[in-house]
Amino acid sequence: MTTPLHESTIASKLSGDVLAIRGGRPLHGRVDVKGAKNLATKAMVATLLGETASTLRDVPDLSDVAVVRSLLEVHGVRVTEGDEPGALVFDPSDVESAHFEEIDAHAGASRIPILFCGPLLHRLGQAFIPDLGGCRIGDRPIDFHLDALRKFGAVVEKLPSGIRLSAPNGLKGASIHLPYPSVGATEQVLLTAVRAQGQTELRNAAIEPEIMDLIAVLQKMGAIISYEPNRVILIEGVETLRGYDHRSIFDRNEAASWACAALATDGEIFVGGAKQQEMLTFLNVFRKAGGWFDVREDGILFRRDGQLKPVIVETDVHPGFMTDWQQPLVVALTQAPGRSVVHETVYENRMGFTEALVKMGADIVVHPHGLQDGPRRVARRELEQAAVITGPTPLHGAEIVVPDLRGGYSHVIAALTATGESTVSGVDILSRGYEKFLDKLTALGADFDVIG
Repeated sequence: MTTPLHESTIASKLSGDVLAIRGGRPLHGRVDVKGAKNLATKAMVATLLGETASTLRDVPDLSDVAVVRSLLEVHGVRVTEGDEPGALVFDPSDVESAHFEEIDAHAGASRIPILFCGPLLHRLGQAFIPDLGGCRIGDRPIDFHLDALRKFGAVVEKLPSGIRLSAPNGLKGASIHLPYPSVGATEQVLLTAVRAQGQTELRNAAIEPEIMDLIAVLQKMGAIISYEPNRVILIEGVETLRGYDHRSIFDRNEAASWACAALATDGEIFVGGAKQQEMLTFLNVFRKAGGWFDVREDGILFRRDGQLKPVIVETDVHPGFMTDWQQPLVVALTQAPGRSVVHETVYENRMGFTEALVKMGADIVVHPHGLQDGPRRVARRELEQAAVITGPTPLHGAEIVVPDLRGGYSHVIAALTATGESTVSGVDILSRGYEKFLDKLTALGADFDVIG
């Protein structure tokens, strides 16, 4: 009997918060990646727009998926297991409003509730976002969302407990130009525009593969969406949408993470389910850094090709080098002779994870305002940082506390690369983005114990 996905997701959160890792052993073997977290969670929200049930396949067993499922169920969506492992069926026929407290309790630290706004405004005429604490309501990405919703005709009312949105005159198509090609804001516009009256023109849109897969989902539901040159997306609103049956695009972030693990530990990892098309930019950098790969029908094999080489990398929105790829790559670059430079242009404060690597023996200097020298492909941004990595430097075991999802993965890989034993705390966050993470480490021959 197959374990229901919802129950297994809750159970599969890393049971211990601390790993004791004995490094210095190359990782060898096979891991398989399933649907992309960044598509699955958004396609789940899209089920609110349909008049009939939807089926999403290859849903990854992650805590973020469990959060979105809980939020859908709070709003009356009935979620059941599908006809194959990893498939979920969503019946939105009884969608209803939910209270702040219920949304807050199920959302946790997730930003997902903001994406419920457009679909709920269409369905119920109102939506609520709880004040999730800190700066999450008022920071720049949330403002992108709220500004877009206002242009559709939503009324935004800030309350002590959160934000209430209403659409007294319905939602109408709009002309929207994003100041930055934000993935989240692009998703917001798509999920809102498909049932807004009239045409919506979105300029400077994000065009990541997961965005294109979400467009495919919405088109299956009956939406009319066209992708024009120069990051322009046109959406013609329709009155009703139906459910969909869709298999998620693979998780290219996880695939790149395991590729970097092979590079850092001088191992060999076959990533089942990985595809070349969506990873072209990563594969180019991987090869330049001294990696070797073999694209096969059912996945990609990754390993070193002799000695590692220093590289200069600039993160950027798609089709550039993803910001989620740079952190695990930096671990491998500590073992490359020479000077590598990573320019982080997408997120501020994403270089904090390097402090643990320095503690382990890496030679990394972070420039908090970026570097001016050298030719650049990606235009400088005010928030950017740069890391200069000089290698090779032997890494040794240390006590580490992980800061975030990709940084945490990078710390685990650094511990597996290092000699001696490391204690890595806070690893439960990895259940947000890496399905069956400990099982995969075991399959690759990692030497570790779960503490606590």
